[in-house]
Amino acid sequence: MAIWAANFSLQAATSLDMFCPHFSTNTEIIWQAPTNDLPKVLWIYKRLPPHPFSAAVIFNAVMLASLEHKISPESSMNDFFLPEDHAPNYPGTIPDIFCITPKSATISYGLPHPGTNTADIPADKILVQRAWVCAAQLGVKPAQVTFKEMTSRFNQDENYHDLTNQLCGRGVFLSRQLDGILFWSNGTEGEGIDGFWIEFGSGGQVQGFSLVWPDLKRDEFQQTASLSQITACIRAFKTMLLPRGNEPNCFAQLKNLAKAKKLTITKITPYYREGVYGDMADSETPETITPFAELEAVADFGSSNTIVRLLSPITSSEVSRLLAK
Repeated sequence: MAIWAANFSLQAATSLDMFCPHFSTNTEIIWQAPTNDLPKVLWIYKRLPPHPFSAAVIFNAVMLASLEHKISPESSMNDFFLPEDHAPNYPGTIPDIFCITPKSATISYGLPHPGTNTADIPADKILVQRAWVCAAQLGVKPAQVTFKEMTSRFNQDENYHDLTNQLCGRGVFLSRQLDGILFWSNGTEGEGIDGFWIEFGSGGQVQGFSLVWPDLKRDEFQQTASLSQITACIRAFKTMLLPRGNEPNCFAQLKNLAKAKKLTITKITPYYREGVYGDMADSETPETITPFAELEAVADFGSSNTIVRLLSPITSSEVSRLLAK
């Protein structure tokens, strides 16, 4: 996914327009999305102070990473980083393979050199079952998460392009849910993705995992935006385009959408993510967890059409704030 999509909460309002389709004033906007299941109000959440992981959770994470011979597990409020093994005087940057950061409520592991073997990767059903077991070992209750999607890792050619016929890893993302609403992510995009992600390779070897689990509290509830308010955001260039997979020229797609004669919105899905839509984060670890919406739509150009996905604010107050800028 393109960088702007993964980091939309970090974009300043003054630059948000750069990533939003500038539909013509003549573009007809039609709503066909079912809305009966949309909540009438949505909660804003706040992070509580740093989240120390218990000795039991750390012990299980160490075992899951097969690092028991290197780490003595203990509960701590301090950050912990285990670097990759290298000889003394190694000239390059040494990456960390196991991290515990109470401030971001994250515990993660990444195999230094994930395998390239494409054989014996277990079936998806087995991997999902294993992910649920591993999540429980790290203190996640089944009712707190929902299976969201799977990710794939491929071997790459000399230009770092995926060789899609050489699958060497499969990941499972169990998204945290707040009030029945999931977090917007597949689990591989950095912070702001509360939940549990784990990747398996050949023979079911654990190649990496990440648990992001801050303690949260409800802060305030806000009215859900009306369809007319979201339409106003589209007209005001405040809805961000999501690139299609490895879209080679996302800005060309943005420019082309200005020619659409009609935009038919077929689905609206609320999600949560850390930070505030369209604003610069005021710290590396945003204190606010806010909802927004993903819109699925069909852009009709007259002689052809294309499916697009847009990100939009979903609370009435957020719409008003963005339109006032």
